[in-house]
Amino acid sequence: MNNKLLWQKVLDNISNIVDPMSYETWFKSCDFIGVDRNNIRLVIPIMWYKTHIEENYKDIIIDSFNKFLTEPVDKIMYILKENVADVLESDMEKSNVVNEKVVNNSNYIRNHVSNLNKNYTFESFVVGESNKFAQAAALAVAENPGTMYNPLFIYGNSGLGKTHLMHAIGNYIESKYNKKVLYVTSDDFMNDFTGLARKGNSGSNLDYAEFFKNKYRNVDVLLIDDIQFLGGAEKTQQEFFHTFNNLYNDSKQIIVSSDRSPEDLKVLEDRLRTRFAWGLQVDISPPDYALKMAIIRKKLKGEDININEEVISYIASNIGNDVRQLEGSITRLVAYSAIMCVTDITLDFAMEALRDFTKKDAVTDQNNIRRIQKSVANFYNISFEDMKSKKRTPNLAIPRQVAMYLCRKLTDESFERIGIEFSGKNHATVIHACNKIEREMKINADLNDAINNIKKQLT
Repeated sequence: MNNKLLWQKVLDNISNIVDPMSYETWFKSCDFIGVDRNNIRLVIPIMWYKTHIEENYKDIIIDSFNKFLTEPVDKIMYILKENVADVLESDMEKSNVVNEKVVNNSNYIRNHVSNLNKNYTFESFVVGESNKFAQAAALAVAENPGTMYNPLFIYGNSGLGKTHLMHAIGNYIESKYNKKVLYVTSDDFMNDFTGLARKGNSGSNLDYAEFFKNKYRNVDVLLIDDIQFLGGAEKTQQEFFHTFNNLYNDSKQIIVSSDRSPEDLKVLEDRLRTRFAWGLQVDISPPDYALKMAIIRKKLKGEDININEEVISYIASNIGNDVRQLEGSITRLVAYSAIMCVTDITLDFAMEALRDFTKKDAVTDQNNIRRIQKSVANFYNISFEDMKSKKRTPNLAIPRQVAMYLCRKLTDESFERIGIEFSGKNHATVIHACNKIEREMKINADLNDAINNIKKQLT
């Protein structure tokens, strides 16, 4: 049974189980491209579908497939629609690999596969103060592989863009030069090393050993992600040490990433950490507010929704410092708006959609600031929108300064954060407003009374 026919049978079965609305929302926009071992390869439009399907429909999908398959499946592999072409291309490459059992039952020679994600490029990497040095170093390595900054060691917390930069280097080199590039995780390396224990029909492991050598030492560029996970694997570290030396001596480029600097990688052998210091070490710090805003705007580019700066500012202020989580929140917001048929995203809508993404107490803090802004606006008989706007009319100056002052006094928010909630005013403006109101309160009884009345409304 071909994939198209099988998927239609599965859909027909599912349609008899779930309600029509759920079927139209969660299944009609998905596709199926085959079974890989015991994995159903399900194509989804956006990654947020994975979470919802896993939580609500996983068993239904698996049971439906098993009705029509001779060999049972028990897992679902989720593939973004935009990545299907790369997956199918990889399948084609793998199909051309020489079968190990055909050639003396022990030939592990395979066609080279770089494992690079084509979506991770320098063009798609958003540069800011926290990562510009790492980006510049990565580009320099990409332009001159094996000649400068070898090895390149990129470190920083998870979710800040290390993997993106590594793939960007690999993709750049592949597109510009006739060089063989290999990206693997430390787990991939360990799994392949474990395979050296395999024995063929002859009772030896020489054939697999040859495969391992060809895979890791016959490349021009080797990228290994999350090297810290080699900690504790003594024999694997020894093999990586020899692989490193072989490539380095042949002027081949090595790029390594970790969640900490080489000096802090106590789980690795000293001789390895010493070699990492031979080249260039660069760190990626958590993104600042400006970089978060830029990432959000880039992520939203091309989406058929209208999001104003207030919403973008809210997301940048409340989603934390993980770029991966930041991008995930945008995916969630886009998906939520599509499901709810909303194209104009308000702040209240965004807060509801992203309540599970925001930092602890972030929504409460935001509401506190908004509550103060609304109370001051009502007291002075101006609109909430004008209070937060960039308008500089005389009737808005005092109310806005009073609101900033009260936000500082009644919340734990920083000057910077308060400024963000007033159309992105800088912290110096907020400090000036607070100081001015404090001075005026000492000599202006009416202002003092007004602020006390507003405080009473808020408590």
